[in-house]
Amino acid sequence: MSIFKPTRREILSMAAAAPALTLPVATRAELSPPATGNAAHFSFTLGDAKLTVVSDGRLDIPIAGTGTNADPDEVKALLESYFLSTTSNYAHTNHLVIELGDAKVLVDIGSGTRFMPTAGALLGNLETAGIDPADITHVVITHAHPDHIWGIRDDFDEAILPDAAYFLGQAEHDFWMQDGLAAAMPPELQQFTVGAVNSIETEGADWTLLSNEQEVVPGVRVIDTPGHTPGHMAVVVESQGHQLIALGDCMNHAYLNFVRPEWYNSTDMDGDQTVATRKRLLDMAATDRMAVLGYHFPFPGVGHVRKSGDGYQFVPALWQW
Repeated sequence: MSIFKPTRREILSMAAAAPALTLPVATRAELSPPATGNAAHFSFTLGDAKLTVVSDGRLDIPIAGTGTNADPDEVKALLESYFLSTTSNYAHTNHLVIELGDAKVLVDIGSGTRFMPTAGALLGNLETAGIDPADITHVVITHAHPDHIWGIRDDFDEAILPDAAYFLGQAEHDFWMQDGLAAAMPPELQQFTVGAVNSIETEGADWTLLSNEQEVVPGVRVIDTPGHTPGHMAVVVESQGHQLIALGDCMNHAYLNFVRPEWYNSTDMDGDQTVATRKRLLDMAATDRMAVLGYHFPFPGVGHVRKSGDGYQFVPALWQW
């Protein structure tokens, strides 16, 4: 079992979002951002469900923590073959809003102002997408890492969506709320632990704790996907025989996780369990032809899973206007 132990250098690099990490690599074709920005939401339907992917921004994460159980040269070569940087992972943050019946379900609540300056745009982007944050009825948290839960609090440490019902996996809740956990963690992870506890204890966030296959609202349920964190859960939307899995971070790279599903990252708290979960999900999605949404996949992050030799392939969905 691998333990989530990024180095202090990695944590500081993530927090600072160092500009040097975003320098282009001369050997790859790189598209630069426009002066006016791009659309930060995308809507589509799945049966009777209206789904909208809304961005919280981006994270610039050192690539050094990627594929930590693999040959670094092999990781580098695979990244280069996909025209990707070998020093920095420019990761999008794709939140899902599910409108089904009378429910408006938000999957994860983002970073807020407490993590990286390049993230925390969720609420503004919801409004741009025509979704009033006050209309969100349910918030489901896949796991308690900063970019998924730290946005739960406003500047007064109260729930930023006070009228929503909040949902979290029982195992995830129990892990982070252990007595003395922060002190037992490596120094570089103590801030993550304190942040998770403070987020879970947010005033006005009354939690319903979930178990495997439990329904949040009709047509929306959670499934156990442990490994990245002990109680990580993915969210499954089902309508008229069609299904989509919002993966959270149980798969967080649209290429490496598919081609080399046996690789795990320093941010995966149990590497072996992460790999087992990933292989199970890849097989299920490919066999049952389920759509998937990757939280850190290139925006909007929705596609399909195709079996390819000994591995898999992420096939971006063909959008319709």
